[in-house]
Amino acid sequence: MKLPAGPRVPFFLQALQMIANPIAYLERNASRYGDPFTLHLLGGNSPPVVFLSHPEGIQQIFTSAAGAFELGKITDPFRPLTGSQSLIMQDGAKHQGTRQLLMPPLHGERLQSYGNQICDITAEAIAHWQPDTPLNLRQALSSISLKTILRVVFGMNPGERAHQLELLIEPFLESVNSTLNSVQFFWNPLQQDLGPWSPWGKFLRQQQQIDELIYAEIRDRRGQTDGSDVLSMLMSAQDEAGKGMGEAELRDQLITLLLLGHDTTASALTWAFYWIHQDSEVRSQLVAELDSLGSHPNPMAVAQLPFLQAVCQEALRLYPIALISQPRVVKEAVEIQGYEFAPGTVLVPCIYLAHRRPEVYPEPLTFKPQRFCDRKFSPYEYFPFGGGSRSCIGMALAMYEMKLVLATVLSRYELALCDRGPIRPHRRGITFVPSANFQLVVKQRRSAVLSAAMR
Repeated sequence: MKLPAGPRVPFFLQALQMIANPIAYLERNASRYGDPFTLHLLGGNSPPVVFLSHPEGIQQIFTSAAGAFELGKITDPFRPLTGSQSLIMQDGAKHQGTRQLLMPPLHGERLQSYGNQICDITAEAIAHWQPDTPLNLRQALSSISLKTILRVVFGMNPGERAHQLELLIEPFLESVNSTLNSVQFFWNPLQQDLGPWSPWGKFLRQQQQIDELIYAEIRDRRGQTDGSDVLSMLMSAQDEAGKGMGEAELRDQLITLLLLGHDTTASALTWAFYWIHQDSEVRSQLVAELDSLGSHPNPMAVAQLPFLQAVCQEALRLYPIALISQPRVVKEAVEIQGYEFAPGTVLVPCIYLAHRRPEVYPEPLTFKPQRFCDRKFSPYEYFPFGGGSRSCIGMALAMYEMKLVLATVLSRYELALCDRGPIRPHRRGITFVPSANFQLVVKQRRSAVLSAAMR
């Protein structure tokens, strides 16, 4: 079997480069070897890991028969975080069944019912912003996103338990997302509990505190199945045999939605604010579109604004939720882009590289929301939440939240970008955020100006 070209250095050097600076490493290999290219990242006997970004190859992966691929051990590094019964650990019929249970409360009419909550959470979080005040924007957006998940997904009302979770989750994610601590999830020998001051021991104790609060919420909610949140839906769901989810499986699904949906949405929003305030024409057009709805618009009307949609899409094109879609392990020999891949080969649809192909996106490094107004891209050219049967379960909620948070903030405040030097992508777990020198400052409140204009 002839594989696509790739570097010849030992696997551990490839893995270290991927962990330390994945964007630069992906770009360097794509430039040197073309598309697709092969890496070896998974140990001394690593199967070939093939990265693809051409729409033809992406389509062939996303539309292949269900039995062509499996997960194998690709998701094992996430197991300590999410648990063994998490959706992202499941394969085949079990995975499809769990997706069907999770989909209804995260889409359609149920999604619409969350709109006012998201707007209220955002308005409350930004109410104290003052003119001439620099903002820690990513921290504010992270808090908004976390509160949204706790209320919308968990169905938790403000109170002591929700407050404790908020206090615990941010430092937990800060620790897990650091480059040094990330390594231990990929190398089992480092997963040793040597006490509370050891990296793995600290992780286990932080996780235990969060788990205790989640299990307490599950037990308190037993029998209360009339809510519209995800937890209520899961607690009332039954399989074909009439069996519901146990506490451990409920916990695993909730923690997955929390860990993979909270920080990622906040990161995507941070980039959106950055790009909007890099281009005064984009900002003016977007604010004018928002103002056209009046001072108290319906959340669904906001979500349907075309230029707002295009701004969110373009922000996710340049820096998607994750650099790659769910890797697939070849189960039966498959031919893609003229290569025949043997069982065991790992195929990785690379979102980051696919979104920057100049033949698909002219001027790929430029923020141009208008491109999404002028053309509809295929799900093999644009897939910020992955694709096929392994696409992100929370993508509709994430897009809805992005639009409403942007609209709520920009309708109330005029912000400006502080000139603190070039902004570069900085790794934070599976996502990338603008470097620490990115900062916005409040110029003035817009709510009073807008209300006067509407009278």
